Amino acid sequence: MSRCRKMVDLGRRQFLKGGGVAAAGVVATTVLPNSSAKASPANAQIDYPSNRLANIADLTVNEPLDIEYPDADSPGVLLKLGQPVEGGVGPDQDIVAYSVLCPHKGWQLTYRKSDRSFNCPGHFSRFDSEAGGQQIWGHATQNLPQFTLHVDAKGDIYAEGASDLIFGRPSNVL
Repeated sequence: MSRCRKMVDLGRRQFLKGGGVAAAGVVATTVLPNSSAKASPANAQIDYPSNRLANIADLTVNEPLDIEYPDADSPGVLLKLGQPVEGGVGPDQDIVAYSVLCPHKGWQLTYRKSDRSFNCPGHFSRFDSEAGGQQIWGHATQNLPQFTLHVDAKGDIYAEGASDLIFGRPSNVL
């Protein structure tokens, strides 16, 4: 009986020792930098055809300009926020564009100038225009799709994709 107990104890010690080594290996691979590891993007870029939305001269700070992207069935807004923001383009890195269809149930969002948020009248989700369309509050389970923009030498603003799937679209192709 005592011989058997020693084998069980030895087995536990080996198990715990092995588990400790394995845990240390997991910590080392997640904490120590690895030059070959690449970070995945926060959002999955969805490529839509490039489309001219407006010119920088058409924009006024904190006044949304209605747009349609990637097609006429997808309302959005173009905003010049007056300070550099995440995903912003243009000379001041302050121009952004978003879908205005709530990712929760597709209600059309309204823009609130006082706190620069998009607000859903359906279930009261709110999104931050200065933080990449991040959800502030509500039932939505994803952030507001932000359009990928670029500005050419003439100041024309083009959209070339979206950060997330636009509400009501079963796939990321037109």
